[in-house]
Amino acid sequence: MKTEKKGNNWTAYYDPESNRYFAEIMYTSREGREQYDYEITRDIYDRLGTFSDDTDNERLIKTAKMTYSFENTMYGTLGPERTVWDEEASEAMDKAIRKQQKKT
Repeated sequence: MKTEKKGNNWTAYYDPESNRYFAEIMYTSREGREQYDYEITRDIYDRLGTFSDDTDNERLIKTAKMTYSFENTMYGTLGPERTVWDEEASEAMDKAIRKQQKKT
């Protein structure tokens, strides 16, 4: 099974050790950076990349459970009510990303 999929602003990972799927959406511009991490299902992972428009892939990812968000723009962060952090899922995603980076 392929363990990484990529689009313009998103990357999805599968961690075979934990049998979990994760996705990250990141926007970077001169105004700042936004990052959103999600724990996705296998169904979502399998469907990613099948759309002709990357916006549809991002919409699909956003239907999953958000595990982390960070917004730092020229307008300032949007406040603590937008902060989400699932530490256990975040650590598992970081581990999956490090494994992918070692492979390349």
